[in-house]
Amino acid sequence: MKTSDFFYELPEELIAQTPLEKRDESRMLVFNRETGEICDRHFYDIVDYLTDNDVLVWNRSRVIPARLYGHREGKDEVVEILLLKKLYLVRYECLVKPGKKFKIGSRIVFSDNLIGEVVAIQETGERIIRFDVVSGEPMEVELERIGEMPLPPYIKEKLNEKERYQTIYSKEEGSSAAPTAGLHFTPEVIEKLKNKGVQIEEVVLHVGLGTFRPVQVDSVEEHIMHTEECFIDEETAKRLNEAKKNGKRIVAIGTTTVRTLESMANEDGEVVAGQKSTNIFIYPPYKFKFVDCLLTNFHLPESTLLMLVSALMGKDNMEKCYKHAVCDKYRFFSFGDCMLII
Repeated sequence: MKTSDFFYELPEELIAQTPLEKRDESRMLVFNRETGEICDRHFYDIVDYLTDNDVLVWNRSRVIPARLYGHREGKDEVVEILLLKKLYLVRYECLVKPGKKFKIGSRIVFSDNLIGEVVAIQETGERIIRFDVVSGEPMEVELERIGEMPLPPYIKEKLNEKERYQTIYSKEEGSSAAPTAGLHFTPEVIEKLKNKGVQIEEVVLHVGLGTFRPVQVDSVEEHIMHTEECFIDEETAKRLNEAKKNGKRIVAIGTTTVRTLESMANEDGEVVAGQKSTNIFIYPPYKFKFVDCLLTNFHLPESTLLMLVSALMGKDNMEKCYKHAVCDKYRFFSFGDCMLII
């Protein structure tokens, strides 16, 4: 299967640059896989599509201020660092731009209180950087002080409120990008879902390079996913398996939730509690072991996320929905509108 099979034309003006004032007023394309019907709704209408026979599962990971700017020790050139994954205390796997100049031993000055040193280089080019916080405070404190939210490069507008790049239910810090399907939820929508008897469960996948790295090979099968950490606790796994056994629909909020559930599911269709590094790559044809439905944003052409969506709804259906969304001027990508696949 060719990567180019997942290309589509998108006018630049449809790339959402800022979040809507009210999260739940984003538009929602609803696609019914049984009938092939497309409906144009708003996100707050999700309440109409879920019942007490549904289990809604979301990713509670929280985005850290993972983008840092500094300069090579003794040089003036500005360097951009994106923290991808915390490895141990003050060691992080990072993207460095420009990266070629940063050999092992290179030192980067971010502030009077934060200095980094490259201690290893991955085969794929990422740097392992050991950070030194001069004051002795936790690294997280300094990140809150000087770090910036790691908005994708296609967003040119400045984000005035950091919390708009967080889901309202985010708890565990560790992501380098937001699980964006969850950005649409408001307390009011969640309360209405609970009142209808919808079961809500939480999992964790800390979003890193595996989610947003572009596919740079011609053949889909040759793409290698970067690992990301995911977690499901014992009680959640027990409730999810019981619900699945009783015939309830598993509705994943976002592709990171899909990848968590499918990574933790065994061949018998049960999720196993625990923590693991996953590099699961879902593309057609893939037989889903646990997930039934999906709420997701609109994704970049030729991305692994678009391939995952195509695996669930069928590539032809994906193309039909995306063509509809473009023609009807939906807003695309992180701060854009969403699609509910049922």
